[in-house]
Amino acid sequence: MSGYYIYLISSLPMLHFGLKPPISFERFIRLCQGLLSEEDIEILKVCAQQNIHDYKTGQPTLNKWRVFDTALRNELVKIRAGRKKVEALKYLRQDGYTEPYISHLALNAHRNPSILEGEKSLDLERWRFLEELSTGHYFDIDFLIVYVLKLLILEKWEKIRTADKKQCLQDLLRG
Repeated sequence: MSGYYIYLISSLPMLHFGLKPPISFERFIRLCQGLLSEEDIEILKVCAQQNIHDYKTGQPTLNKWRVFDTALRNELVKIRAGRKKVEALKYLRQDGYTEPYISHLALNAHRNPSILEGEKSLDLERWRFLEELSTGHYFDIDFLIVYVLKLLILEKWEKIRTADKKQCLQDLLRG
C-alpha cells in the first residue's frame, strides 16, 4: 500500500527544466530503497522503461502521463506519415480522442527549423503537463512519479548536451 514519504521528498533536490540533473535516476532509486514499499519502487522503475506506453496500471498519475505522452507521439506520427505519404494507422500506439492542443504542440514542434529546438519544445510541454499532474501531490507516490519523469527528461538533455557532436556526425555519415 502506498504511503506518504515526507522525509524522502523533503530531502530531494529541486528539478528545473534546462538545468543539469542534480542526481541520476539510478542514484534516486538507491535513495528510495528501504524508504518506499517494493510496489512503489517498481512503479518508479517502470517510468524509465522504453515500453512504458504498453504498461497498463491502476496508478492514476502514471496512466495520465502515459495517455498524454502517447497522444503526443501519435500526433507526431500522423504529421510525419502525412509528409512521407504513408499510412499512419499501423504506427499508432492506440486510438482514441486527442485533445486539440496536443495536435498544435506536435505541429509547432514539427515546423521548427531546428530539430533540437523542436524536441526541446516538446519536452518543455511534457514538463508543463507533469507540473499539472503534481498539483495537490506533495508527499505521495504521485509526486515521486512526476519527479522521476522530470528527472528522466533532464537526463536526456544532459546526454545531448555532453555528447561528442563530431563523433555523432561521423557515425551518422558512416552509416
